[in-house]
Amino acid sequence: MKIARIETFLVAPRWLFCRVETDDGVVGWGEPVVEGRAEVVRTAVQVLGESLIGRDPLRIEDHWQVMAKGGFYRGGPVLSSALAGLDQALWDIAGKVFGAPVHVLLGGPVRDRARMYAWVGGDEPGELAEQISARVEAGFTAVKMNAGGRMAALGSAADVAQVVERVALARELLGAGRDVAVDFHGRVTAAGARRILPLIAEFQPMFAEEPVLPDRPQVLRDVVTCSSVPIATGERLYSRWDFRPVLEAGVAVVQPDLSHAGGISETRRIAALAEVWDAQLAPHCPLGPIALAASLQVAFATPNFLIQEHSIGIHYHQGDDLLDYLIDPEVFRFTDGHAARPLGAGLGVEVDEAAVRRADQAGHAWRNPVWRHADGGFAEW
Repeated sequence: MKIARIETFLVAPRWLFCRVETDDGVVGWGEPVVEGRAEVVRTAVQVLGESLIGRDPLRIEDHWQVMAKGGFYRGGPVLSSALAGLDQALWDIAGKVFGAPVHVLLGGPVRDRARMYAWVGGDEPGELAEQISARVEAGFTAVKMNAGGRMAALGSAADVAQVVERVALARELLGAGRDVAVDFHGRVTAAGARRILPLIAEFQPMFAEEPVLPDRPQVLRDVVTCSSVPIATGERLYSRWDFRPVLEAGVAVVQPDLSHAGGISETRRIAALAEVWDAQLAPHCPLGPIALAASLQVAFATPNFLIQEHSIGIHYHQGDDLLDYLIDPEVFRFTDGHAARPLGAGLGVEVDEAAVRRADQAGHAWRNPVWRHADGGFAEW
């Protein structure tokens, strides 16, 4: 069995899918994308894929090593994301060849269901009460929201008051038996985070995500120790080497994205590394159905898994939903805020290839917003 063909598809609202086919007709799907740079990753997939054509798809680790290290210049979001999607597709093929879910090939399930959380509030949080109530009614036991929109670097008095007010409202609506996570999106400095985190600690967030930008691990320890709120980070880190300094800083939760951080293969290694520092895994996934399917396969085979993000109904995807690209959307029907263990071979989802090809004909050119402060200066989005 040899890899015969690799294709990519630009799929609205902001995704890129890849399809890897063998010479005997086995097809694996992956989701390699950098949101806002999908066209660039598409080219990177074509380049990395050159090393796969004509090769045995089941040599997944060897392929990972060559794609990750075969070029003199390595890493970064584009190459790591291209690698991630191809790695997902190879695992999908392997599962289909052996007639087993990927998590079985990874050592078998360590749990029977995986806890999920849902987004509320949008980029500049609003209508929180209605959205949180709707998520609770749908059975979710955890939600995540942005701490705020564009924020002053140090967190102004108004910024701080609004963050505290939002977290207090979420705790009131959720009660003690459910969780809220707060995403700072790197919108404040370390000093701003140290100002805010002690004030929201009384509401016991499940974690505070990306309180500082990911290229500043040297300031993270002070943020970790300023309050009792567990700190999470990792959606913009791409390898186990990137994660080591943040683990040494004391983060409680790592959040590699399976479409950015080298796919299933590397995320498994990141999770094992995190276990050494007593940290939990909560894969980042505001993406499409293939990325979510890959994330869940890892969740069911990883002892230190905490919770899984999903993007059904997220504010980025209005008008195009990840369920639109599946033959059977029931695979992502969540009960009591949990996903059931997937039983299908490979990634456990059947992609609607006709829908994907139609979507690619229209394509997309999604770009994230560029924000500015009131004085005209650049603001973190």
